[in-house]
Amino acid sequence: MKKQRPVNLDLTTISLPASAKASILHRVTGVAMFIALILVVWAWAVSLSSAEGFELVKSVLTSHFAKFLAWGTITVLLYHLIGGIRHMVMDLGYWEELSSGNTSARVAIGLWIVLAVLAGGWLWF
Repeated sequence: MKKQRPVNLDLTTISLPASAKASILHRVTGVAMFIALILVVWAWAVSLSSAEGFELVKSVLTSHFAKFLAWGTITVLLYHLIGGIRHMVMDLGYWEELSSGNTSARVAIGLWIVLAVLAGGWLWF
């Protein structure tokens, strides 16, 4: 029996709720943290190898591009932490309803944006 189901291939027309966006963002930040860990481990390894290695890492990490990468790493870590706390609270049985789940997702994303701006100000100024 062949079922005729509508197929929507235009992803721009799909409107996800805030809770779905928060969940997807939590997964994406987890992957981004794993990738950023490569840069962090490299910097630690080279800086601890010798005094010249420390100076090399210091000179590399003072550029604007490196500060942007550091800001990205910090913001990814911040959202993953906020999203993880949100998921742990949901595991305790709170914010599981549709309205409270969407509200907690909006609060988490809003808090993340505020903390990302503050992290950028701390890093550049």
